Amino acid sequence: MKSAIKILLFPVALIYGFVVFFRNKLFDFKVFKSEEFQIPVISVGNITVGGTGKTPHTEVLIRLLKDDYKIAFLSRGYKRKTHDFTVATEQSTSEMIGDEPLQIKRKFPELIVAVDNKRVNGIHKLLENIPDLDIVLLDDAYQHRWVTPGINILLIDYTRPLNNDWLMPYGRLREKSSEKKRADIIVVSKTPRNITPMEKRLFQHNINAQPHQTVYFTSISYGELTPVFGNPLLTNRLNTIKKNTTVLLVTGIAEPSLLKAELSDSYKEVVSMQYPDHHLFTKDDISTILARYSSIDTDEKVIITTEKDAARLLPYSADTDILPEAWYYMPIKMAFLSNEEEQFNHQIQQYVKNNSRNSILYKK
Repeated sequence: MKSAIKILLFPVALIYGFVVFFRNKLFDFKVFKSEEFQIPVISVGNITVGGTGKTPHTEVLIRLLKDDYKIAFLSRGYKRKTHDFTVATEQSTSEMIGDEPLQIKRKFPELIVAVDNKRVNGIHKLLENIPDLDIVLLDDAYQHRWVTPGINILLIDYTRPLNNDWLMPYGRLREKSSEKKRADIIVVSKTPRNITPMEKRLFQHNINAQPHQTVYFTSISYGELTPVFGNPLLTNRLNTIKKNTTVLLVTGIAEPSLLKAELSDSYKEVVSMQYPDHHLFTKDDISTILARYSSIDTDEKVIITTEKDAARLLPYSADTDILPEAWYYMPIKMAFLSNEEEQFNHQIQQYVKNNSRNSILYKK
């Protein structure tokens, strides 16, 4: 059955590929105009649909730059129910700005976080409202060619090499793998921590990076469990979550397999409930999840979700029937391999320094 569906999807992928190819050529030949801005603009995106780790890599940039520059994080706010340019506040919800912008705002409350379906308009609005803005970080904007970023960062999932994939909907590519040529930096995410130098060189060879492109490798690690609903008293319960605990893993992300594997190494059993990527949880969903949790025949049990999903669960924090003491999320982090972090930081900092408003190069 799956094979038959894949065969039917192949011609759709060919049509989709032609449309994307034609659109890219219109930008390449300057028929469609891409706008540059007079402040540093850094884009983080991918070619593969979902799950490459854009948010934790963006957080690396925020931590690197936030103490020295005024930064704005701009996203389209995928699956939000608003449409216009919106600046996030402490009262913002995932329905207002999207789950990823909300996650960023919660983690970095001092940061300017905004959403706009049209990134060009969003940057203009930010510059109008914040005259001393130094840097714009663009989320998931590799295909958004109406803006020309100063640095274009492309994330490639180590477990899903581009040369083994195909265009949507037959495969998971948003555009042909050859379009990686537009990247200034290529980051290979989800790299195994025990990768050998030979395996690393082989992957680099397959990427076939151009001379102007720098390639970095990163791996994923997970932080400490954190209460979803923010009650610090619940943190005390973490000491009682031990190896013999059964975990009900609730996810609404593109690729939860790494988290499931991580939890399986730490706990007795992992029961998975998987929802679509960016899923907005309803009351019926919560009831279904709690019913499944109640059916687990042990007192040693807990519900664990992702940080991104936790942002979408916040609207239910006032619900007394949600069993807040049962819910935790596991933050995700990324780390550079082979001491590449220093080189990455230097490359980003030099770009920002050379293109900031007070630089000699900028004035020239």
